[in-house]
Amino acid sequence: MKLTRARAMALFGSALVLPQCGGHSTSLRVGSKNFSENITIGEIYAAALDLAGFKVERHMNLGSTQIAMAAILRGDIQLYPEYTGTALIDVLHMQPIRDPNTLYDTVKREYEKRFGLTLLEPSPGSNSQGLAVTRAVARKFNVRTLSQCARAAPQLRLAAVPEFVARADALPGLQKFYGGFKFKSVRTFDIGLQYEALARGDADVATVFTTDALIAANDLVVLSDDRRFWPPYNVVPVIRIDALKARRSDISGTLNRLTEGMTDVALRRLNVEVDIKKRDPADVASEFVY
Repeated sequence: MKLTRARAMALFGSALVLPQCGGHSTSLRVGSKNFSENITIGEIYAAALDLAGFKVERHMNLGSTQIAMAAILRGDIQLYPEYTGTALIDVLHMQPIRDPNTLYDTVKREYEKRFGLTLLEPSPGSNSQGLAVTRAVARKFNVRTLSQCARAAPQLRLAAVPEFVARADALPGLQKFYGGFKFKSVRTFDIGLQYEALARGDADVATVFTTDALIAANDLVVLSDDRRFWPPYNVVPVIRIDALKARRSDISGTLNRLTEGMTDVALRRLNVEVDIKKRDPADVASEFVY
């Protein structure tokens, strides 16, 4: 069934409702999802807008993609960081597009038509999904690529974040696209805890995002997507069109100037500061902006 704005509101209507306040007419409300990279990027957007003279309200750590979408559709927030591949597959429920320009253009067009939202400029940084193993597992089972993992899966235990077992661009899609991927066992963990399962030896394979700081910290091997299953997941600001039209000041220019610096390397460094060094995302964001 085609997802329209009205249907999205109905589907997401049970999600978190933020408290309303009288300052909403003059404040720009910036939100984020509930994982550290997205929170830090949301704080970067907020800090840049602060610096540009906007009055900003922060509503970080809202929850999943569905909760963030519900919040922006209701107007509880007006802006949050999204990933192009997630928007295409998890929100629009469209088939993967592997060319980044075509993917971006498709999502932008559909968000404007269906939701009254638009996308600003995407960053070069792409936080794609992936699977990782320890070096010991890579040697023992001869797994360096997703094709090899698909064949070896009956011998392997997977530690996954909850969305990975259901999303079309995750385990079900891998099984259909590559064949195989019938793991010996699949356990789900809150985001980040799948790395601990791998380190403890409670799992052989873990789901990752390719800009995660814990990949380098744990000396993991990210399996090569040798048949190019996953589309790009470039970071992009999603904003309500009415929020852009209601302000004469240049929100787009302020945020678009940030995108060039958000490379994969930069995102990993931000994630190291927050996830490994345990620094406040708002402090890390301020250093990035200032």
